[in-house]
Formats: sequence, structure tokens, C-alpha cells
Amino acid sequence: MVLLRHKLLPRYLLLSFILALLLFISSFWLPPGEPPDCGSAWRPCSSFHIQTSKPPLLEAWLEPGGSSALIKECPGQSFQAWRLLKYLKSCMADDGDILLESYLQGWDQLLEFMESLGTMVSFFSGKVREKTSLIRELSLRHSMEVQGKTSNRPTPPAFGLKDGAYRSVQSMVRAELKAGVVNFYHRTDSGCRTLLRLHRSLLWLKLMLEGLSEGPDADGRYKTPGELSRDAYMVALAPHHPWLLRQAAEVVFLALPDRQYFLQLVCVQKQEEAAPVLRIIIHALTQVHTRTQQILEEHGMLELP
Repeated sequence: MVLLRHKLLPRYLLLSFILALLLFISSFWLPPGEPPDCGSAWRPCSSFHIQTSKPPLLEAWLEPGGSSALIKECPGQSFQAWRLLKYLKSCMADDGDILLESYLQGWDQLLEFMESLGTMVSFFSGKVREKTSLIRELSLRHSMEVQGKTSNRPTPPAFGLKDGAYRSVQSMVRAELKAGVVNFYHRTDSGCRTLLRLHRSLLWLKLMLEGLSEGPDADGRYKTPGELSRDAYMVALAPHHPWLLRQAAEVVFLALPDRQYFLQLVCVQKQEEAAPVLRIIIHALTQVHTRTQQILEEHGMLELP
């Protein structure tokens, strides 16, 4: 018995170290001004970025089978699936491009979804928020530089200008390649590199939702959200993360709420009701991800350091 304890002690110490490190890092990523008490442990904060307006009659994107569904407003929570779908749809330009302003607004909703899952998920959401903020900052910086060159009295810049370099993914790629701020061998704080990281995180969320939409296995068992998140992480993010980060992610997966909580986030109570709603969201995420993938691949940017 004493020998067994000696063998297990290093494992316990390593897990304790990773958990302590994760909590320490997460403390820097929590959004400022968040209310200290949000009800029960897994209940979304009803006072954080809530919009009381009802959703428009939004027939969410058609599923591959051709049927459609009306995404409902979920009272008392910050994440709204109908709002996410609206932004995902509006970011898809007719010419095959991705409009960055709507794309980042879609990420704002995905961040609401992630932060509704508890404090431990700030391990992921904090880094995502940094990346969306950086692209917006780069856009404003570029607007100020352009206006400074063309006018003695520049007007306040605005994100999403029709003629701005950061109006869309394609225009951002062209502008950053021309300016030489994208490096294919060394890390730079370019919009293209930042977008690639968001692109990988979008795949992680999409794969996790696909798992939630599926039925039970042959034994009649549903995978837990933690297991689904781990499976998706191993495909989308783990290949790009160092060992310590991968170990810390394992702690996050253990802390995720149960499947019923995820269903409530899309305003359903049963798995049978959730599947068609989740398929609509997955279809929208897939279209945006596929188009972004094509643009990045076209310019050889899928492996930027």
C-alpha cells in the first residue's frame, strides 16, 4: 500500500500543479466588471449584455435536407442562437468573401456561449476575446494611418468601413501581404495570423456541437459535454498547443456542465428537440468555416507560426 501511494503521488502533484496554473492564468482572462454572483453554479448571468428586444422572424439558414426552423429567444441569458445565426449569415458576402465586422460579432455571441459555461472556460474564452479585440484594433490603427495620410484633420475611425483594408478577410489578407506584416516563418501580431487562431477555435466549437446533436452510442449512452469537447479539442486545437496547455485543457473538460445545461442554452429541454436546432447552427458554422478555410488556404496561411 505504501509503495502504491509513492507511485501515485507524482501524478497527484502534477495534476494539482496544472489546476493551480490554470486558475492563476484564468484570473487574468476574466472579463472586467462581471457580476460576482450569477445565481447557481451553471446558470448564465442574466445581467450581462442582455438585450430585451425580441428576435426578428428569422428563419435560420436552411438545413441540408431543406427544412427550416425558427430559433427562439431564450429569456434570461446572454447567449442567443438567433443572434449568432444573424451575424453568421450577414458575414457571408455574395462574392465569396467573409465580412470581418459581422464575423467578429458572431464571435461575440460565441463568447457569450463559452462564458455561460462557467469560470473555468475562461481558459479558452479569454484568449479568443484577445484575438477579436486585436483584429478590431488593427482595423482602427489602419484607418487612422490612412486618414492621417489623406487629411490634415482626420475623422474618428470606425470599424467596418466599406473601403477599409479590414472590411473583409480577402481585403485584410491583401493589405497585410502588401505591407509585409505577415511572416510565414516567425510570429507576428498580424490580422491574418490572429484570424487563423479564431478559425481553429471555430472548428473546435463546431465539432463539439456536432457531438451534442448526435444520438447515443450502441450501448444507449450519450457522451458527456466534457468528452465531446475533448474529442473536438484533439482534432482542432491540440495539434497546435504545447504539452502543458493540453494538460491544462483536460481540467477544463472535467469542469464542464452536463448535457441538459447545454440544451437549455438553445432553449430546448430534450435531445430530440435539440438535434434540429443544433444542426441549423452547425450548418451556419460550417459554411463560414469552409469559406474562411478556402481563403486562408489560397494564400498558404493555414500553418502561420
